[in-house]
Amino acid sequence: MILVSLKLVTIVAEGFLEEKLVREVKKLGARGYTITPARGEGSRGVRTSEWEGGNIRLETIVSPAVADKILERLAEAYFANYAVIAFVDTVEVVRGDKYT
Repeated sequence: MILVSLKLVTIVAEGFLEEKLVREVKKLGARGYTITPARGEGSRGVRTSEWEGGNIRLETIVSPAVADKILERLAEAYFANYAVIAFVDTVEVVRGDKYT
């Protein structure tokens, strides 16, 4: 079995940003993504009610170059004004051609 080394970009953000973030990552080169609900506490505290909306966890597997583009765009357009965090892991995937 052949494994290909790629990057898993994980973004945790306010739920109302979901559609915008999906458009951004696809525009920057991601071929797919997974979104799940997320909960927790961070520098902006815990959301006090559902009225504020939930958080999402968006994950996408991409090439290192696309991962860099996504992180640059997040830093440029989101980090200062929204509750958004992002991190990158190196992952080994089967069928690597599906992601690049």
